[in-house]
Amino acid sequence: MEGNSRPRRRPDRRPGLTVGRVFGVPVYLNPSMLLLVALVTVMYGEFVRHQLELSQLTGYLVGFVFVVLLLGSVLLHELGHALTARRYGIGVRGITLELLGGYTEMERDAPTPRVDLLVSLAGPAVSLVLGLVGVAATLALPDGTLANQFAFQLAASNVLVGIFNMLPGLPLDGGRALRAGVWAVTRDRHLATEVAGWFGRVVAIGTAVVFTLLTWLGGLPWLGLALVLLVAFTLWQGAGQTIRAARISRRFPLVDLARLARPVFPVPSGTPLAEAQRRGTPGTALAVADSAGLLVALVDRTAAEAVPAERRPWVPVDAVARDLAGVPSLAVGLGGEQVVHEVQAHPGAQYLVTSGEDVVGVLHIADLAQLLEPKRKMKVQ
Repeated sequence: MEGNSRPRRRPDRRPGLTVGRVFGVPVYLNPSMLLLVALVTVMYGEFVRHQLELSQLTGYLVGFVFVVLLLGSVLLHELGHALTARRYGIGVRGITLELLGGYTEMERDAPTPRVDLLVSLAGPAVSLVLGLVGVAATLALPDGTLANQFAFQLAASNVLVGIFNMLPGLPLDGGRALRAGVWAVTRDRHLATEVAGWFGRVVAIGTAVVFTLLTWLGGLPWLGLALVLLVAFTLWQGAGQTIRAARISRRFPLVDLARLARPVFPVPSGTPLAEAQRRGTPGTALAVADSAGLLVALVDRTAAEAVPAERRPWVPVDAVARDLAGVPSLAVGLGGEQVVHEVQAHPGAQYLVTSGEDVVGVLHIADLAQLLEPKRKMKVQ
């Protein structure tokens, strides 16, 4: 099962059902967790039923209790990340428990390699401590009892989670530790993230290969292999996302809203769309002005292009325009990272670029995307 920490998410999204707070940290339950509960309840329930000669219903009840204890262990793992991050002034948005374990959402990235390393190691350290407690309990409890089985499984799962998460590849905790090391040596966080991301892809492939061989040799049930392959696929995706994010963030210094913003070309309210498009020049953003010459709306390019050419002489430009109050804005002095965060928080195709109360231009999201990912094929909006 996976446990890791992640940087910001869009603040208007919720990762799942809010189940409460622990030490002031919100805890969410993703709907995918229901699948994990069902899988582990059945798999562990069947295992313990044959081990202790229990009825099927009792076995499944035991399996469900084990899932609850396991989720408690994952929550403690994530609290290790969250509380350590808070100790170093990094805000924590919340902890989400999901199909593959859990993750911690943080307000920002660690400011230094040392802090990044400490936050990344905190979770596995908690899991290993829980594993050692489970080992001690297993040795202390009588063999062949239900309590002994619970202690053994919790010991094994926590040790496994702790060791697996220390594998050196993002998005695992070991990947963050690797990134911290490369970052400390190279002083280049972006390069360190990309290196750890590629290691994450190696870990994903290695996980799939090793557990497929174990299943083929009879050491793992096919249902267990399916879960492991899902973990490997998620690791591959997570590694790819971190590589992409590193490449994008490397280009943040190139973001200059004053240069990226397209000039505004205003037309009077009521102007036919065809006439407005004829007057406008390539590379400008059409806007609607009132009788006093003040901008009141911005033409939606997608809506304008959806109007058939033969109807454009009869459609007023106002019909495909959006009131300025409803268009998200960006201050012209924002840096690249701040621009991306604002865009993530307020998704849209166009943004007003402002200086105080003045509109200095319009940013098209496609232009920003082309700057940040020049090799990625974009559909211009």
